[in-house]
Amino acid sequence: MKDCLAVVLAGGKGSRLEPLTRDRAKPAVPFGGSYRIIDFALSNCLNSGLRRLILLTQYKAMSLDRHINIGWRKYFCRELGEFIDVVPPQQRIDDNWYQGTADAVYQNIYSIEKERPTYVVILAGDHIYKMNYKSMVEHHKQTGADLTIGALRVTPDAAKQFGVMEVDGHNRIVGFEEKPESPKTIPGDETHCLASMGIYVFTARFLFEQLCRDATQKGSSHDFGKDIIPSIIDEHRVFAFPFRDENKKADAYWRDVGTIEAYYEANLDLVDVDPLLNMYDDDWPIRSYHPSFPPPKFVFSGGTGEDERRGYAMDSIVCQGSIVSGGQVEKSILGPNVRVNSFAQVDGSILFEGVDIGRHCKIRRAIIDKSISVPAGLQIGYDPDEDRANGFTVSDTGIVVIARTDGAELLENIPQMT
Repeated sequence: MKDCLAVVLAGGKGSRLEPLTRDRAKPAVPFGGSYRIIDFALSNCLNSGLRRLILLTQYKAMSLDRHINIGWRKYFCRELGEFIDVVPPQQRIDDNWYQGTADAVYQNIYSIEKERPTYVVILAGDHIYKMNYKSMVEHHKQTGADLTIGALRVTPDAAKQFGVMEVDGHNRIVGFEEKPESPKTIPGDETHCLASMGIYVFTARFLFEQLCRDATQKGSSHDFGKDIIPSIIDEHRVFAFPFRDENKKADAYWRDVGTIEAYYEANLDLVDVDPLLNMYDDDWPIRSYHPSFPPPKFVFSGGTGEDERRGYAMDSIVCQGSIVSGGQVEKSILGPNVRVNSFAQVDGSILFEGVDIGRHCKIRRAIIDKSISVPAGLQIGYDPDEDRANGFTVSDTGIVVIARTDGAELLENIPQMT
C-alpha cells in the first residue's frame, strides 16, 4: 500500500444531523460512547496498511482538527513517510468553497500530486463500517481498472438515496444513475440494487486528468457521482467492488448516520447482545483518543421504600470516568465522565461526555450533548409538546436532542424539583 494515498472527505455540513452538527463537523460527532464518526474510516485505513492520509475539512472543523491532533498523529511516523495531514480549504484554484466532492479533491490536486501516488483512495469520513481497503486496491490492480467503486447491496427503496450501478457479468459498470426514482436492480436479484458507497480507488494519473477536465465543464456540479462517473463509464474501465466487511458476521454492516434517526439507531445497535458491528475485535480494532479518566463506577444498593436506590446499568455501554450513583440505566450509551445521580432513570438514551443527570430525572429516547447538566426532577422524552416548549429538538419519531449550544442555557431556566 506504499504506492497509495488516501484522501478522506470530511468537510460536509451534516445539516440533516442538526443540532448535533451546529458547532462541529459531522465526522467529529461522538459515536458509541468513546469514539467519533471519523474514527471508523481512519481505523480502516490504519488496519489496511494505508499510512499516507490527507483529510480535507471545510465547515466547523475545529473539534475535528483537535481530535486528530490529540488522538491520531501518534499512529504515524513522518520519518518513515507516514502522515495524516488535515488540510482546510486553501483556495489555490479560486475564491470558492468546495463545490462538490470532485471539486474538493481538485482544489487540493497540488497536495496530492506532491506525494507522487500511483493510486488514490477517496473516502467519506462520515460512515460507520469496517472494511479492508487493501483488498479493493488489489482488485483495482488485477482488473486494470481506471476507477473502482465500493458497492453495497441495498433495497430498491433505499437505493433512491444513492448512486446506483449497472454491472455486467464481470462487475464492470455499464450504467450509473445518481439517486434515481426507479433504481435498476441487480441482474438475477430483483430485491436488491448495487449502490455506490462513495469509496473510490483511482489510478492517480487518470484521476488528475478527469478532475482537470471536469473543472472546465460549464454547468457541472463537480461531483463524482453526478458528473465524473457517468461521463467515463462508456470509454474507460470502471469496476464495482462488492463490499466485504471485517466483522466476521453473516450480514455486512454499513451505516450512513446522516439523520438523527439513523444516528440514534446505529448507536443503540451497539448495546445488542451480539451486535452486527463488533467493537471487541482484536483483529480489526477501532482506534480513537481516550481521555485518562478512572474506570466506571456503580454505587448504592440499599434503603427501603422511597429511599431505596440502586446504581446499575443493563444492556448498556458505560465509558471510563462515569458514575452511576444510585440511578438506573437501561439500553443506553454513557460517554466518558457522565454522572447519573440517585433515583434517576435513563432509558434508550445517548449521553455525551460530561453529562450530569440530576436526582429523580427521567430520560427516555434522548441524545444529550457534552457537558450538559440536567436539573433534578426533569422528565425528557415523555411529552413531546413539553420538550419542544423547553426549547429542545424533537425528531419526527420522537427522539429528543439537547444540543450543547443551547442546552445548558435552556436547562438553567427550567426550575428544579424541590
